Amino acid sequence: MRPEPGQVLHFSEDPTIERFIPHVAVTSNLSKPYVWAVGHERCPDYWFPRACPRAMAWLGPDSTQEDAARIIGSGCGDRVHAIEYGWLRALMDVRLYAYRLPADDFAPIGDPPHAVVATGPVVPLGPPEPVRDLFELHEEAGIQLRVLDNLWPFWNEVTASTLQFSGIRLRNARR
Repeated sequence: MRPEPGQVLHFSEDPTIERFIPHVAVTSNLSKPYVWAVGHERCPDYWFPRACPRAMAWLGPDSTQEDAARIIGSGCGDRVHAIEYGWLRALMDVRLYAYRLPADDFAPIGDPPHAVVATGPVVPLGPPEPVRDLFELHEEAGIQLRVLDNLWPFWNEVTASTLQFSGIRLRNARR
């Protein structure tokens, strides 16, 4: 599930959103209200239930072959996502929807940019689309999906490496 040219996507478990209103997320350290979405490259970060903690790593221009082999694996593609066993059932059962939004309403945020945001209300371009099997999406995109007992050892390895990475909802991971 990826956006078409001129679009960005917002993933949600709520199929009833008719208009996105900027807000400050409870967990955000930003004080300005936004509508959040992602472009083509960062869509896989959201092929998960919303509350599911996940650690993700991928090759970047400064990644070493040693780090790639150690963390991603030799001959295993250029990206890996990891979740905990406790979230496996939720990943299998979630009903996830993608909203297509007009890209012109959004601007990149972050350094480097990791998402796009709008500062005004945004109306979807059409009804939400059910996102199909999340395991199949990962497989088709060539992304390893690992299931671990605990994310923290993997996360510590990733963040100390030369790989690029992102962690989402890590506050929900086991301690």
